[in-house]
Amino acid sequence: MAKSKKKAPRTILGVDIGGSGIKGAPVDTKKGVLVEDRHRIPTPQPATPKAVAETMRLVMEAHGWKGALGCTVPGRVVRGVVETAANIDDAWIGTDAGKLFKKTCGVPVAVLNDADAAGIAEMRFGAGKRAKGTVLLLTLGTGIGSALFTDGHLVPNTEFGHIKFDKRIAEHVAADSIRSKEHLSWERWAKKRVRPVLAMYEFLLSPDLIIIGGGVSKPERWERFGHLLDTKAKVVPAALGNEAGIVGAALAAREMLKG
Repeated sequence: MAKSKKKAPRTILGVDIGGSGIKGAPVDTKKGVLVEDRHRIPTPQPATPKAVAETMRLVMEAHGWKGALGCTVPGRVVRGVVETAANIDDAWIGTDAGKLFKKTCGVPVAVLNDADAAGIAEMRFGAGKRAKGTVLLLTLGTGIGSALFTDGHLVPNTEFGHIKFDKRIAEHVAADSIRSKEHLSWERWAKKRVRPVLAMYEFLLSPDLIIIGGGVSKPERWERFGHLLDTKAKVVPAALGNEAGIVGAALAAREMLKG
């Protein structure tokens, strides 16, 4: 007789580790919404594994959380081990984050790439809900994070922001941080930076839908440049905003608890 899956709790804590802040909140995983205001603590500098794990424990304590949780890392994560480090300390490379977080927090922790978490949330509850075919989510922030889905199934740990483009890598051309650093207008950034990079992704992946996440997906920012993105695929802003990583982390933890 086949074993039935464990019944996972409906509300689970999600924690999103970023280069500037570590934020978390309990999530209603059936609705994809935060059930409490998120608690944010600045990312420690240097952002070593031990320092980040301790900060994550403080976020957990701020919510009075005692159970398992999900957490994102800005790097490639394979079976809980971090293989790259973007905007966090290089000491993360080779770190078994799952074991580290479990030891520090005293509970099981599901760990996944931050863009993958945002993509999972958007596909379940946001701009990608019910989308068919190939969906590409890109977070345009400090760098470019990516998540790729085919008929709703995640292809984990894509790093399309690191593909070479015009003698550089894509995120050094089209990230929102580059727009700010080089004092580019929204129009110039959209036309001369984002549009060519999206064209490259379209050539490589032929997506049916492109979801743009990160801070630039906020309505007041999207209206400045979204209409300038001339692509074959439909392009839409992410619907969950900065809560996507937290929601996706909680969803990953729920799947872990199901066994």
